[in-house]
This record gives sequence, structure tokens and C-alpha cells, in this order.
Amino acid sequence: MTTACDLLLTNAIILTMDERYTRYAAGAGAVAVTGDSVVAVGPYATRFTAKETLDCGGKALLPGLVNAHTHAPMTLLRGLADDLRLDVWLLGYMMPVEREFVSTDFVRLGTGLACAEMIRSGVTSFADMYYFEAGVAEAAATAGMRAVCGQTVLKFPTPDADSFEDSLALAREFIIQWQGHPLIVPAVSPHAPYTCTPEILRACAQLAAEFDVPLHTHLSETLLEVENSRKDHGMPVVPWVKRQGLFEAKVLAAHCVHIDEGEIRTLKNAGAGVAHNPTSNLKLASGVAPVVAMLNQGLNVGLGTDGPASNNDLDMFSELHLAAILAKGMSSDPTALPARQALAMATRLGARALHIGHLTGSIEAGKRADLILVDLAALHNSPRFERDPNGVYAQLVYAAKASDVTDVMCNGRWLMRERTLLTLDTQDLALAARDYARRIDAFLIEREQSVLQKLIAIGGAVEQESFEVQVKARLAEDAKVLEVIGGEAVAVLRSTRYHEYDTYFLFDDPAQGRLRFREDEIMDADGEVTNTRTRLTLTGAEREQKAGSVLLSRSRYLAPATHTLRFYREYFKPSLEREIEKERRRWLVAYRGEEFYVNLDRVLKPALPGYYVEIKARTWSRRDADNKAGLIGDLLALLGASAKDTVKEEYVDLVA
Repeated sequence: MTTACDLLLTNAIILTMDERYTRYAAGAGAVAVTGDSVVAVGPYATRFTAKETLDCGGKALLPGLVNAHTHAPMTLLRGLADDLRLDVWLLGYMMPVEREFVSTDFVRLGTGLACAEMIRSGVTSFADMYYFEAGVAEAAATAGMRAVCGQTVLKFPTPDADSFEDSLALAREFIIQWQGHPLIVPAVSPHAPYTCTPEILRACAQLAAEFDVPLHTHLSETLLEVENSRKDHGMPVVPWVKRQGLFEAKVLAAHCVHIDEGEIRTLKNAGAGVAHNPTSNLKLASGVAPVVAMLNQGLNVGLGTDGPASNNDLDMFSELHLAAILAKGMSSDPTALPARQALAMATRLGARALHIGHLTGSIEAGKRADLILVDLAALHNSPRFERDPNGVYAQLVYAAKASDVTDVMCNGRWLMRERTLLTLDTQDLALAARDYARRIDAFLIEREQSVLQKLIAIGGAVEQESFEVQVKARLAEDAKVLEVIGGEAVAVLRSTRYHEYDTYFLFDDPAQGRLRFREDEIMDADGEVTNTRTRLTLTGAEREQKAGSVLLSRSRYLAPATHTLRFYREYFKPSLEREIEKERRRWLVAYRGEEFYVNLDRVLKPALPGYYVEIKARTWSRRDADNKAGLIGDLLALLGASAKDTVKEEYVDLVA
């Protein structure tokens, strides 16, 4: 008795990648496909009568590869900023460019490029996380690929949402729109614990559970992330997100570089999947995930390329090769992560990590026909030995290239035949990408010429009043200042005491001004630190004017310093740095109907003799500035200093 099918694939080395790693030599079996699914595998399939029979010519026939974590639209940002730390790369370059350029058109185009590259690399399924995710889904479906598409949610504004409430609403709409699609599995993607609030994590988990869709996030990617979690929450990342209810959803956790045995068990017990991204983690110096330990615990660990802006490609054969040899090098054990297991990470285990293992990841009757053919006859694959049944896995992992993939089918539809893409026009995609690159280059070239624009790009810069009226004078002792502050000539409105640590960034072009990173330790009356704050101040020396001995300083820009000093150093690239440590007592006083700040400073490192008194006021008005300049001169004399004691230099100049 014979059974009919639409397509019969014969004369192939069939690697089913099922639980038993069942394989069939060329000519010993076949794969029968009807509609979108595999209906038979092995010798039994040879009995089928088919509308079409394809002789595979002895090529390897295996499940389509699963890219377990990427940001597909970021093909348009490939090569934009490399050889940088993760925070500088992400916050200093990627996010500012994304805020300026990312749109539905951007993500459709970028995803189209990504799909073309992934199909050529034998990928039929991928997990994505980005903005305007409906555009990603549309492009993937048009290309004919299977995708778990996660709509990103962050605690700050994104290119597609002004608030996280808007992002959550967008995610809900996206899930409702795409649920039940034959190729697209909608998901929600809280970006990471450090970019989301507990409220966001809980809301995303509840949304994913409500619709029974995956939740795709980044966990424990860097050591700094873990250290900050311990400092802020008293525990590592995984137990903290568990406390927020994250694992009530079907989680796909990208990276998991810095997790311990207990966290691995937590992930396993929660049924979470993990996406291992070896190239990206090495390129960004994030570290190496404990993959062997995860696999030994029974975790479903897939392989991902991460985004093409941090990898910089979507080549899963490269990831296969690196994952296998990296595990051996890290463990000093050449038997760690053998080729067969590495290939399982790129197929069956990867599909399970994405929570789509019931659909794809292995060649079994009832699963979708996601299949690829790989030519093992190329020169770099020659010769081929047949003594060891596992030799073909080693050949695929250690010798094969993405260019060896000749044919790709997803959901029963051919996406590539004999290395020719059937669903995408790469020439049109490349031309449109070139136009985006030109525009982004122009944007960054303009920004890179201005320290101010770079400060604005990372967010939070606020222009202060046009005139900062100030005078600074050197004093041998502080007694007279303290006497006046405690007397009746001025009224003290409030007072503060600081220990200040200043790092000045100086640039070759004086027109760029000076950027100061300041960390204040706020002290109580007994000198105990009660709080700290950090901030950035950009001043332009070329804008300063004089009114007698009083300096009228044009606009200054302030920004919260939410990143580390190291981040700002690598982002702004100053030509010179200078550090100053000082103790400051500050009073806000009323004098002759106007308010002034009086600072009494002692410079500790590098040490300067005596004390310095500063009097400051700010205004938008030049007339008001001139009036206050006169009053400041009188107040300076009252505090025991004369015009000959004044110094025009900033502290950074005095200690030079």
C-alpha cells in the first residue's frame, strides 16, 4: 500500500536531530512532505508516491537552524560602532541613532536584510526583540521565515512609545493581532532587569501568561549587571526576577553569562529557555556563559547570533563552530560540548528554548517542514569519512560554512533553491540600506563634532540660565567668611556641606568647552556622608565675558551622570583629564534683596594653600547680570576679599 505526499526528498544523509539523534545514510531513507508538515521520515517514507521527488545528491538533510536570539532590524546598524564596551556601544551610539531613525520602514527593511542573510545561513526560525515589532513580523512572514517576535518594553521612552505604559499597550495589541499566525509567534520583551522596573517585569509576565506567549528578555549579560543587582536588591539577577514573577511566563533568557548553579536550577525548574550568544559575548567582552553546566542540568539552551550590530553577522555556522570549541577551551576538556550536541543547540534545543519545539527543531512526522540541504562535497569538506557515525556532525560543526547551504524550506515552502533566494530581492534591499547608512553617517558626523550634541544624544542635558555671574577670591583663612555668614548683613536661606570629586575632560578644540564629571558626597554637621549625587556640567570658556572683576559666564549645560566615569571617558574621548578633590561649604544667602550662592572651598588634591570663596548667581538677563555683578563685588568685600585677591581661573586651571 502506498501513501501520497506533495514532495519526497531522497538520496540525502538525513539527520533528524530527534531525541535519539536518528540518522539515515544516503539512499537508506527519505523525507515525505505534505502541505506545511513532514508526514514521514526514514525507510517508510520511501513508499510514498509524490507529486514531486527531489534527488538530494548525497547532501546532508537536517532541520532548519534556529537563531535563538537576535535583533534583526539592526542589520542597518552593522559596523556602526565597534570595539567598544557594551554600555558605551548601547547607550552612546545605538540608542541615540535608534531614537533618530528607527521607524516601521526601518525595521521592515532591516528585517528583510536579516532574513536574506539568515536564509543563506540555513536559518528557518529566529527569536527577535526590537521596536515596531509588527514591522519585523510582517517582513519575516513575507520572507517566509518562522519567528518569535518580541515587542520591546523599557522604562524610558523608545522609538515607538513615549512611556512604558504605551509600550505595554503596544505589546498587547501586537499579540492580539498576530496570535495564531502560521509563521509568527508574538511575544513580549521586557528588555532587561536594569532597563525595566519591577512593575514592568510583573506586567510583562502577566501579559505573556494571559495570552500564553513567550517572554523574551536579557538576563545576567555582564558582571556589572550582576554586581549592581547584588548591591541594589541584595541578590543576583535570576532570583530577583523570579521574585518579580517573571517565571510565571514562558521565558526565553538571552545570554545568562554570569549565573551560578543555583540560578541554573531556577531556570530549569521554571521551564525557561536560554539563548547562548558566544560571538557577541566575546566581542563585547561580556564573558562566557557556563553552557556545559546548563546542558548538564537539562536546560534547553539554544544558539543565537545576537544582533548584527554586535556580532556583526547572522551566520549560525560560525556560532556552531565557536560554541563547540569555546566550551572545550574554557573547560580544558576536549570532550566538552561535542559536535552532535552543539548541532542540537542550533536545532531541537533551540526550538525548545523558544517554546516552539512542538513545531520545529527536528525532522519528525507531524512537525513543520523546516528543512535545509547542506553540500558536504566542497573542498573544505573533503574528504569525508564514514567509519564514525558521528563524523557527519563534526563535519558540519567544525568544517562546514554557511555557503554550503544550498536549499532552504520553511513551513513546506522553498525559500532558497540551489543558493538562489526565492522570496527576497537582495539588490533592492542593499540599495535601500545604503541610503540609510548615508543618512546615519551624516547624523553621527555632525554629532561627533560637538561635545554638546554627544551630551544631548545620551539624554538629560538641560541648558541653564544664559549668565552665571560669579567671582572667586583667594583667602588665607576662613574666619571672616564664617563671621559674616553668622552675622546680620546677610540672611542664610539654607546651607549644605559637600566633599566633591571632580574629573574634568579637556579637548583639543577649545570651542568644545570643558566637561566636568562631579561626584558629591553630602555630609551632615558631624561630617558624616548622608547621600551622594553625580552630574555632568559642560561649560564653554570662549563665551565668558567680564564685568569688572566679576565673570559673566554664558550658558552652561547640566546633565545627570547616570553612567560610570569610565563610560564617559570612552564615550567623549577627551584629549586630557584633570582630577580635583575639595571640601565645600555652601550657603544660599539673601543680600540687598537678591539671592546668591556663597561657596567656601578648600582644595585638597592637588592641595592648594588657604581657602577660596566663590559667589554665584544665575539669570537670563544681561541687565540683571550687570546689577548682580555690582552687588557681588560689595558682598566679596564684606567677606574679607578685595579685587586683588580675585582669581579668574577655574580650579582646573589653578591646579594645572
